Amino acid sequence: MSVQIFLLGKILGVEEFLFSATAARTEDERALVGRSHWVTLLSEVLPRALLAELGLAKVLLGSSGGGQFLLVLPDEMRDAASGFLHNAAREIDQLSQGGLKLVWASTENLGDWTVVRRRLNEAMQRQREAPAASFDPRLFEPFVPVSACEEAERYFAEELVTKLRENSTVGWSPETPGRVLVGAGKHTWTLGAGTDAIPFAGHAAPSDDGATPADRKTMAGRAEGAPMWGVLRGDVDNFGIRLRRVESIEEHVQLSVIYKQFFAGELEVACSMPEFWRKVAILYSGGDDFAVYGAWDALVVLAAGIQRMFHRLSEESLKDFPGPEGKTISMALALAPENETPLASLYREAGRKLEIAKSNEKDCFYLLGRTLPWRQLSYVSELKDDLARMVREFGVQPQFLNEIASFYRETPRLRDIAFERPWRLHQRLNRLATAREKEFQKLRNQVFQELAGKTGGQRKLRSTGRVALEWAKLATGV
Repeated sequence: MSVQIFLLGKILGVEEFLFSATAARTEDERALVGRSHWVTLLSEVLPRALLAELGLAKVLLGSSGGGQFLLVLPDEMRDAASGFLHNAAREIDQLSQGGLKLVWASTENLGDWTVVRRRLNEAMQRQREAPAASFDPRLFEPFVPVSACEEAERYFAEELVTKLRENSTVGWSPETPGRVLVGAGKHTWTLGAGTDAIPFAGHAAPSDDGATPADRKTMAGRAEGAPMWGVLRGDVDNFGIRLRRVESIEEHVQLSVIYKQFFAGELEVACSMPEFWRKVAILYSGGDDFAVYGAWDALVVLAAGIQRMFHRLSEESLKDFPGPEGKTISMALALAPENETPLASLYREAGRKLEIAKSNEKDCFYLLGRTLPWRQLSYVSELKDDLARMVREFGVQPQFLNEIASFYRETPRLRDIAFERPWRLHQRLNRLATAREKEFQKLRNQVFQELAGKTGGQRKLRSTGRVALEWAKLATGV
C-alpha cells in the first residue's frame, strides 16, 4: 500500500495585497472586490484542480478556503503536485505584482495528528523564511510578462466582479494555472451549496436599474439618517488556538468545514434579506473571518445578527469541544469620513479597529469609537432609540445631541457648543410645553439617568452613552 502524505498550502501577503488596491484604482472599488474574490476562490479552486489534474479522488481534499488548503496524496504524486503548485505560484506572483506568495509543505502521514501538524508547520516555516531553499531549477527563470499591471487589474475588475456576478461557475486551465476562470476552463465547479460545489458568498447590492452592482456612494444614499457608508469586519476569537488543540485530522477537517460553511452560507443568506440586500455587499468570507461594506445603518444591524447566529452555532455545533477558544466572534465598524474615501483605505481602517477591539477583550464590537461587549449592544440601541425619539417625536432641536456629546472630554470644544453653560440645555428642554409634556419629561429624565450613571455616589458619564449619542446623531442625520 502506498504511503500517504499531507500537503498543506498557504497564500501569504493577502492583507497587504488587498490594501494595495487603493494605489491601483482609487475611484473604482472593483479593484478591491475583484482581488478579494480572487484570493477567496484561489484556495478553493487550486486544490480541486490539482486533484483533477492528477486523476485523484475528490475525497482526498481535506479542507480548503480562507487562504489555505490541506490535501491527502499518495507519496508518488509528491513531485507532480509540487510541479503543479510551482506553475500556479509563478502566475500568482505575476498577477499580484509580487504581492502574494503561494507556499506549501508536505510530510508523511505517520504518527499522531499533533506530530504530523508540527512537522507540517516546521516545513512551512522553512518555506516562508527561505523560499530558495528547495533549489528548484525554475526558481531563477525569468517570468513571462503579464502585460503589466493594467491587464491584471482588468482581470480582477471585469472577470471576477462583472462576469462573476452573471455566472455561477468557475474553472481552471493549465494554460493559466494561477487564474480563476469564470464560466470556462478545463475543470469547472459550481458556486453555492452542494456536495461538489464551492461555497462562496458574493452578494452585491444592485444598482437602481438592477443591471450592475451598486457602488459605495449609492449604498450610502440608501441609509436612513446620515448618508454614509462603512466597512464591517469580523474575526473568530482565538481560532488558531482552537485548531491547534484538535487531536485528529478528522476533527481538523470538521472544524474547518463548520466555520467555512457558516461564513459562506449564513453571511450570504443574511445579506440577501430584505433589510440588507440593497444596502450591503460582501467583500469576502474566509475560514474564520469576513468583510462587508455598505450603508452604515444596515451594517450595525447585520453585525448584531451575525453575532447571534454565531452564538447559536457555538452552542449547537461546538459544544463537544472544550474551552472558549473559537466560540466567540469580534467585529469592528469603520465609517467613511467622506463618500469619496477609497474602499481599500477604509477596509484597512476597519482592520486596525478590529485589532484594537481584540486586544482589549474578546467577544466584542468596536462601534463608533468604543469597544462594547455584545451584551451591551441592545442597551445602547434602546438608548439610541430614546434619543432619536426626542428629536423626531417631541420636536427637540437636533443640535441638542451635539450639546450632550460636548460633555465628553474628547469632543472638540467648538464655539457654537455651549458646553460651559449646561443649564441652557435643561432650560431649552423645560420650555417644551406640549400636550405630551408629561411623557416627554419622563423620557428626558430616563435618558439623562442612562447617560450618567452613579459610581461611589457620584455621577459619571457612561461610555456606552457616547456610543448611543453618536448612533442617534447618525440616525437623525445630525
